[in-house]
Amino acid sequence: MRKISLVGIAGLFLFISACGGSESSSDTTVVEATESVATYPVTVGDLTLDAQPMRIVSLSPSATEMLFAIGAGPQVVAVDDYSNFPAEAVALGTALSGFEPNVEAIAGFTPNLVVIGYDPGGLVDQLTALSIPVFTAPAAATLDDAYAQIEQFGMLTGHVDTAVALSSQMQADIEAAVAQIVMPAEPISFYHELDNTYYSVTSNTFVGQIYSLFGMRNIADNAEAGNDYPQLSAEAIVSANPDIIFLADTKCCEQSAETVTARDGWGGMKAVSTGRIIALDDDVASRWGPRLVELVIAIRDAVTAVLANS
Repeated sequence: MRKISLVGIAGLFLFISACGGSESSSDTTVVEATESVATYPVTVGDLTLDAQPMRIVSLSPSATEMLFAIGAGPQVVAVDDYSNFPAEAVALGTALSGFEPNVEAIAGFTPNLVVIGYDPGGLVDQLTALSIPVFTAPAAATLDDAYAQIEQFGMLTGHVDTAVALSSQMQADIEAAVAQIVMPAEPISFYHELDNTYYSVTSNTFVGQIYSLFGMRNIADNAEAGNDYPQLSAEAIVSANPDIIFLADTKCCEQSAETVTARDGWGGMKAVSTGRIIALDDDVASRWGPRLVELVIAIRDAVTAVLANS
């Protein structure tokens, strides 16, 4: 599957999944909790639901993962074509478009809640005109945004206790992973690759902030004023000589330690010569749902390896 160009869609980057298959890096995370009885109506933001939604359509991969993780999976009747995790979502076989949504196709599932990551082409107005409730769950800007969004879905779907338990567990797991690293006086440098044309992220992005938890130095910072998703040149990357290379394009662009090592002029880089090329799951590295913990742990393990050999 072709990866969508990152040019001009920086605001959508975390909405889309990196274009992988339906295979996942792990089973879906579901936190067990004693669920209190949900009471309606419930209001989250500008949306009020009079009853528990039992026919949910999700047009956001991150939202899909959250819904299934909090136990609302049985209420989901359709998902978009980028929602490739968990397997239960894929098994629905719906593959609606989240970028060019078909209102008639969505309405055909008779939903009583539609979840979107952004509003393409006035979708909210069109669904509202059909009396279909819509909740917009935009890309998280911070970890707190991610935790809050999980809890919002819990409130909307009648699984608030499980949602709170999940967000609390995620926060604890991430804090524990970060606490295991003693930051060196000289920050460890890194390059995060979005695709094989060398698009990256700065520390101002959600993903960039995850690396900042470990006090790392991002070689993409200040690469292009005002652009948090800059396209670097091969020469600039080689010159920066990062300690670690993280590949978030293993699915979309079939990149690996082998393909990076084979790039002209890259063999002498510290990350290449020491084997510190970390293959990430594209989807885990681009979503702000429950699998965020996996991304943090992958970064922790990479940093630990550098420190152990320094």
